[in-house]
Amino acid sequence: MGFATIADRNAIENEMPWEARDVPTTMFEFLSNAREKHGTRPAVSFQLLSDRRAPAETFTWAEIVGKVTQAANLFRSLGIGEGDVVAFLLPNCSETVITLLGGMVAGIVNPINPLLEPDQISAILRETNAKVLVTLKAFPKSDVAQKAAEAVDHAPNVRHVLEVDLLRYLTGPKKWIVPFLRPKTQVEHTAKVRDFAALLEQQPGDRLTFSDSKADRVAAYFHTGGTTGTPKVAQHLYSGMIYNGWLGDRMLFDDSDNVLCPLPLFHVFAVHPVLMSMIASGAHVIFPTPQGYRGDGVFDNFWKLVERWKVTFVIGVPTAFAALMQRPVDADISSLDKAFSGSAPLPVELYNRFEATTGVEVIEGYGLTEATCLVAINPVEGNKKIGSVGIPFPHTEVKILRHTADGPIECETDEVGEICIDNPGVYAGSTYTEADKNHELFHHDVYLRTGDLGRIDRDGYLWITGRAKDLIIRGGHNIDPAIIEEALAGHPAVAFAGAIGQPDSFAGELPCAYIELVDGGKASVSDLMDFIRPRITERAAVPKYLEVLPELPKTAVGKVFKPELRKMAIARVFNAALKAEGVAAEVSEVVEDKKRGLVAKLERRGDVDEAALGHLLGNFTTPWDWAS
Repeated sequence: MGFATIADRNAIENEMPWEARDVPTTMFEFLSNAREKHGTRPAVSFQLLSDRRAPAETFTWAEIVGKVTQAANLFRSLGIGEGDVVAFLLPNCSETVITLLGGMVAGIVNPINPLLEPDQISAILRETNAKVLVTLKAFPKSDVAQKAAEAVDHAPNVRHVLEVDLLRYLTGPKKWIVPFLRPKTQVEHTAKVRDFAALLEQQPGDRLTFSDSKADRVAAYFHTGGTTGTPKVAQHLYSGMIYNGWLGDRMLFDDSDNVLCPLPLFHVFAVHPVLMSMIASGAHVIFPTPQGYRGDGVFDNFWKLVERWKVTFVIGVPTAFAALMQRPVDADISSLDKAFSGSAPLPVELYNRFEATTGVEVIEGYGLTEATCLVAINPVEGNKKIGSVGIPFPHTEVKILRHTADGPIECETDEVGEICIDNPGVYAGSTYTEADKNHELFHHDVYLRTGDLGRIDRDGYLWITGRAKDLIIRGGHNIDPAIIEEALAGHPAVAFAGAIGQPDSFAGELPCAYIELVDGGKASVSDLMDFIRPRITERAAVPKYLEVLPELPKTAVGKVFKPELRKMAIARVFNAALKAEGVAAEVSEVVEDKKRGLVAKLERRGDVDEAALGHLLGNFTTPWDWAS
């Protein structure tokens, strides 16, 4: 089914060039194949609440393709052609799957993270020139409808807003009460607002009302959701999505699998490695609660959900696995065979703890939005080098390159450089919708520069050593933050750690770290410093500042969100410097500027000597100005 060594992987690749394989060309053809092979089998299940006895909705493959066909027909009737965009701002639910796939069939789908602020959402809507937005009808304890209204008010290109009402998932007294508790939307916009379900039922589900082009094309826009701040929009081709599905079918899943995926469908991890693999293999995916892992009671009921659905495969991220290890296995999980972790490096101790607790190995993989996701995996059946991300997938070429004034130079075995990749998921030259974002993004016009630092060992395993843009540069000395984070992660009281460079008037940056402790964990700053000093062999990398927070800021898929940590550090360092010099000013906030990066905004607290202020803050490389 999979591969155990680099030789096995090469043998799979040599079976046939990717371009010559008999794989579907379009999403509708891909889905039609699933209906023909697995029509009566369960495809997608969703439950609104996390309780193992909560009502759930399941669609077979025939039913899901019928609903997707209706959605594609609906979007075409609203003026969506192959080059037009359907955006959605939705939590997980059945309608999200239908919108996602239907948008790909009719035109270009643009999933948007509902946790973003309205100004970020509107910026994405304008960048993608979306004509249709599918979002939630106002619902208690959710601000998605309000965010959508405010965003559309600043995105006049959106002509139609289609609302999904979660009320249909409720039963009993809650169904009667919710209509009285709906929050009011304060912002009015010019887009036409209609009910998604009602419009959907007006469309045929047995055929497309338009011709499927049978050609490869851009069919999805995914905004980046990593740790680098302002989102960019990546373009995904049918071929890249189908390649991800082919990999899942060939390496991971078959039609007997029940896959529990509490990850958001606005993120590539849930869409390409998971949902596309379900289409290719005929496996069954279960989405618990609209918020996935963030949903009420999901962690507490997780093992019971595994028992309920006879789950064979769990999809997660390191933060989720760490949270699960703080809860007892209180159900029959004998059906569980494997777990897949992505999005961020998996600590060795967490891998060992999960296997010891559940008897299940965690398979670690590596991918990125810009490559339509999948790049490498620790072999399912072979030697897992824990700490590495395994062997590149078949038809994926990984090069470790060092950028020089004379051009890229390929690194030797185990030499660290930038990870650069080429595979069917890489849209060479046109990764981002904004052309200027593609400048210097490729080496030799072929290999996507990931921005990740890494090395390939003699057995062909890929190791991530850090991010090029996350390097802490102390007086010209490059410090990999992973050195600090790994040392802190070894402390039994530490759940998560994020190391960054804080501004310094002399060295440019000094290493600092922020920590979140495990539930009930106790460790002082001095305890942690005493623990890590002997474990950080690079003296310059020992943090000059360390702070324990109740919770670290994280992205929707569990990565530590370093821009927020940088903002905290800038404000702290600047305010300390201003106070020490007696300058009557204070940092009110740190904001992200598209051209200048992070900018400190100052407010006056009395009379300010402008010259003295300029001299003081001029010693830092971080820009600043007065708050308006």
